[in-house]
Amino acid sequence: QLQLVESGGGLVQAGGSLRVSCAASGRTFSSYHIGWFRQAPGKEREFVAAVSRSGADTYYADSVKGRFTISRDNAKNTLYLQMNSLKPEDTAVYYCAASLNVLFVATYYSPNKYTYWGQGTQVTVSS
Repeated sequence: QLQLVESGGGLVQAGGSLRVSCAASGRTFSSYHIGWFRQAPGKEREFVAAVSRSGADTYYADSVKGRFTISRDNAKNTLYLQMNSLKPEDTAVYYCAASLNVLFVATYYSPNKYTYWGQGTQVTVSS
């Protein structure tokens, strides 16, 4: 199994920045495509960003494009999500997830295509 542990969440004012991380262990991190999802109270889990195995291809939800940046360091088995210009509507629990799906380019936004999930980290943006 691949274990994923998120960290770096917290409370930040609107307009501020935060970087959350996802540390992987247990299997070869570089074999997996990785995504960030988030879930706000009373809402469904939604796609935020994803990155391919090599890091060459990245994908973003329209709501975060231009503000968030996903990256990975395969040597450190770690995934990052740099979040800038944060808004109150970004408040949610953020989860990282790993996928081996061969059709990742067409399925990166679907939570059902990810096999392993972290426990989540809370991000709260105050207005």
